[in-house]
Amino acid sequence: MLRSRKRWAAVATALLLSASAGPAFAADSYEVPLHQAKDLPIYAAQFKGKPGETCASIPATKDGWHFIAPGSPNEVSFVKLTVKFEPGGEQVITTFGPPNENHAYAASEPGAKLVSAVALVEGTTGGGKKLEWFNLSHTCPSTATTEPTPSQSSTTPAPSTSTSASTSPSSSTSASPSASASTSASPSSSGSTSPSSSPSSPVPSASASGGTPGGDLAKTGSDAPVGLLATLAAALVAAGALLLVRRRRSGAEG
Repeated sequence: MLRSRKRWAAVATALLLSASAGPAFAADSYEVPLHQAKDLPIYAAQFKGKPGETCASIPATKDGWHFIAPGSPNEVSFVKLTVKFEPGGEQVITTFGPPNENHAYAASEPGAKLVSAVALVEGTTGGGKKLEWFNLSHTCPSTATTEPTPSQSSTTPAPSTSTSASTSPSSSTSASPSASASTSASPSSSGSTSPSSSPSSPVPSASASGGTPGGDLAKTGSDAPVGLLATLAAALVAAGALLLVRRRRSGAEG
């Protein structure tokens, strides 16, 4: 009885020790390379999926990558997937699906390139054969558009200068020449000019008055006085001539 108890205790201890010292992954897991390893580096645009193919929950702001471990999902599954992007660095993926654990997804920055990929898998294909590689099924390039940053341009408006001046001069000229038969004239003329302008550009007002020197008649808007004098002079000459003719006739008759 005592010996059997000791045996059970030894077996339990051995099991505990083996469980604590065992590997983190299943003992039958093994490493396989990427089938497209010879084509690395790879950009997402090179493996864009067909219409309707998605990359699970990878957001549209990222490039999505869909990997598959070929074989029946009941026989083969991913245990760990390690991928490296530039830029972005290395990613270790331990959660898989959907639809099952032989599907794996990774996300990268838009335009990043895949530079390496290796997977730890478990299980075998039909006939107990291990996998030789895993496959990059397709990608889902980012469809997000980045709004362009509006460019700022500074322009210095050219100063506009406007000058407006309004002048409404008013002038009046009056002349009242007077002349006698003895050819004496005393014309008088007065003129005044008082231009007015807007307050923005004042124009001084000026007035001037003066007489015509030398006894000459001031020339105004009408020449009627000069014509009248000429007519009177002609009439006097004609009367004198007529009187002279009559006197000569009277002398001849007497």
